[in-house]
Amino acid sequence: MTGREEDPEVSEMDVTDEERPPAAGPLTNAVTAVVLLGIGVVAVIASLVLGVGTASEPDSGMWPLLLGGALVVLSAVLLVRFRQPSDTEKFSSSSWLVLAGLATMVFFVLVIEYIGFEIPATLLCVAWLRLLGRESWRLSIVGSVAVVAVFYAVFVGALSVPIPHLL
Repeated sequence: MTGREEDPEVSEMDVTDEERPPAAGPLTNAVTAVVLLGIGVVAVIASLVLGVGTASEPDSGMWPLLLGGALVVLSAVLLVRFRQPSDTEKFSSSSWLVLAGLATMVFFVLVIEYIGFEIPATLLCVAWLRLLGRESWRLSIVGSVAVVAVFYAVFVGALSVPIPHLL
């Protein structure tokens, strides 16, 4: 029996070294930093193409510019520190869950224009809660419907944001 089973006060963050996955290592850290740096540079370039406007009158590229710039800076820091030990983990079979999450987001973006916001958002929430988060079916379904209802009430009802929706 481990300490976590005996003591409910011990949090999930208190994982012993034997239970941790192996560290990623310098090569994985460097490759990850370079990929993220590339994504950040593309985001900055794309935001400039959109037009950023000014601080008092931002244009559609302002937010992507800020996020892309932050990504460039943070990935550059990662690239400088790629040899230092860190909390990174080796890619494993559970790393595929990240791709599954990305695939559900791509699905959401592809279908929202055709069938509205409500159904894809509910399916996305259910997939993330049940499949990725391993929550119960009850929590996944009830939670997803509640999240979509709140988002609908806030963005469509209160703020009148023009998103494709069924109702």
